[in-house]
Amino acid sequence: MRSQALRSAAVRVGTLRLLLLGLFLVLAARAGQLTVVSTEGRLQGNRQIQTQLSLPGARGLILDRGHKELALSVDAPSVYVLPQLLNDRPRSLAKLAKILELDRRHLERRIADHKGFTFIARWVSDAQAKRVSELALPGVGIEREPRRVYPAGRLAAPLLGFADIDGRGVRGVEQMMDDWLKGAPRRLAVERDATGRLLCGRPLDPRVAAGGDLVLTIDAGLQAQAEAALTRAVEESGAAGGLVISVDPKTGDVLSLAESPGFDPNRFRHIEYTQTRSRAFLDVAEPGSTFKAFLVAAALEAGDITQAEPIDTGEGWMRVPGKTIRDHRAYGVLDIAGVLRVSSNVGAVQIAQRLGPERYSASLGRLGFGVTTGSGFPDESAGLLRDWRKWKPVDHATLAYGQGVSVTAMQLAMATATLAAGGERMRPRLVLARRRALGRWQQTRPVSLGQAISRETAQLVVGMLETVVSGTGTGRLAALADVRVAGKTGTAQKLERETGRYSQDRYTAWFIGIAPADDPRLAIVVALDEPKGVSHTGGSVAAPLFARVAAAQLARLGILTRPEPIPAEPIPTLTVERSVDEAPQGGGIGGDTRPPGALAATTIRPEPTPTPLESGSLLSVLVPDFHGESLAAARRLAAIDRLDLRVRGSDRGSVVNQSPAPGTILAGSERTVELSFAAAREEG
Repeated sequence: MRSQALRSAAVRVGTLRLLLLGLFLVLAARAGQLTVVSTEGRLQGNRQIQTQLSLPGARGLILDRGHKELALSVDAPSVYVLPQLLNDRPRSLAKLAKILELDRRHLERRIADHKGFTFIARWVSDAQAKRVSELALPGVGIEREPRRVYPAGRLAAPLLGFADIDGRGVRGVEQMMDDWLKGAPRRLAVERDATGRLLCGRPLDPRVAAGGDLVLTIDAGLQAQAEAALTRAVEESGAAGGLVISVDPKTGDVLSLAESPGFDPNRFRHIEYTQTRSRAFLDVAEPGSTFKAFLVAAALEAGDITQAEPIDTGEGWMRVPGKTIRDHRAYGVLDIAGVLRVSSNVGAVQIAQRLGPERYSASLGRLGFGVTTGSGFPDESAGLLRDWRKWKPVDHATLAYGQGVSVTAMQLAMATATLAAGGERMRPRLVLARRRALGRWQQTRPVSLGQAISRETAQLVVGMLETVVSGTGTGRLAALADVRVAGKTGTAQKLERETGRYSQDRYTAWFIGIAPADDPRLAIVVALDEPKGVSHTGGSVAAPLFARVAAAQLARLGILTRPEPIPAEPIPTLTVERSVDEAPQGGGIGGDTRPPGALAATTIRPEPTPTPLESGSLLSVLVPDFHGESLAAARRLAAIDRLDLRVRGSDRGSVVNQSPAPGTILAGSERTVELSFAAAREEG
């Protein structure tokens, strides 16, 4: 009986073994079928533990012409979520919201429509990233991605622009050269653990996917000085803003471009988009009397006037159909240089009438007005220069002194540079050199846009513009010690959109200048927007700003000078005696209507004298470069130029930062330089 029971149990065990073996064989066959015959099973398994990330390549560097970093990319932590792995979602999101300082409902909306990898916070602080990691929440992790950083902060921000959170160039050079700067997207295969955290995959050399680098034409030292001078001028004049553009007339290189108000590109997410534009390229304004320089150039080039030709401005007013043209006062008979020197509207209108609208318009076009400068800057404006066929007599007249035409500051700068370069018009150059990642620098070439006016005419006009900066000119506050300066002032009334009339208390104060006038190295345009108070003209607020900027920039070029306003001088009486029978009749230059045989005798009077600059008893000094010097060496350098040193923090080690920047001109009694030191690290 017992033997029979054992045999029955053995049969059951054997049967069970056969069933288990059969089941094993079925499962093995199915596994083989899924992994060998069909790949769906293997792919499904891989999808559970593997994923791919698409990370943008690091953008290339942007450097100034001295290879100082203006823009670079660093790795910044960002928080991601895999929604399908997120446990206890309300509680987890509440914890994340507290650390990331976000609204929990915002996070819920962020991941509501996503099933896969989703960033919920980009570019968080290292402290926040650490706290998120310590939570060890399933489906939540940290990934480092490139972030654009601007070490100099607000320096040249409107020119540089910025890159957005996805690494796309926005505004300025970042947008203009986006295709060159942006890196190739990196597709990275990674694995994740059961909680969804990403595991390290095969490392990639970031240089392989990095974008190309750029060297700009601007000089960070010149830029810093120009921005400081502009800030000071805006504060002193009560202006709403302003700009300073400095150009090398021989190459078209933009050496500095300061704009106020500016912005910090590191904080672009907190700034209105409209406030990040470059006003020098995008905004237009009437150029005022600065346009008289280009009118005279056009008339001389056409042969309609000569350098010595007298122009009778009469009692300081004249009538054209639809408008009475007035001067500040009666200037009487002037030569062509005199029209520029005292900025006579009446004289300018008479020159324009002799030239005619067609030739005037054509000359302005050759100088670059009415078209973009060709810089390639994003959304650059072409300004507004209407077709000469549509000009009325009043339009032709007002255009002579820069009213009824709109230009960008960059157009004005390049036209001024054209006069300085002997009539050759250059394309503005913003990028000096570029290279691919791991490649060599390739320099860009200056581009000539042709001869706008003859060399003889350009030199003649520059010589006339020197009289503007003389003791009898409107730009005497732009003068520099021992350096010849040519320039032109302008004070443009702003058009009131509501009434369609020109404002009586809102102006743009302009000054265009060339230095040195006998060997031009710089063409500079200065503008102050809506300066307040009695002194609001180009001669009283823009000309001194030009002098400060030009002095500092010439010092960097090895030409030491300082602002030296020329005191007003009485203008000698110019008496022109001629028979009326010999003078032009009717609407021509002079427009003399005296009886036959009468003589024209006129006294020339100056404009009111602008308030002179304050000057100290000490000579100006060029701030040396203290970087890398010890405190003892810095004191020796400072003693040479009688500079006062102020030390911030520790005085051990060597100088790592200084204010003001090297090359800055210090004048008067303020001669303090602030130095920051850092101790050298010990080897070992």
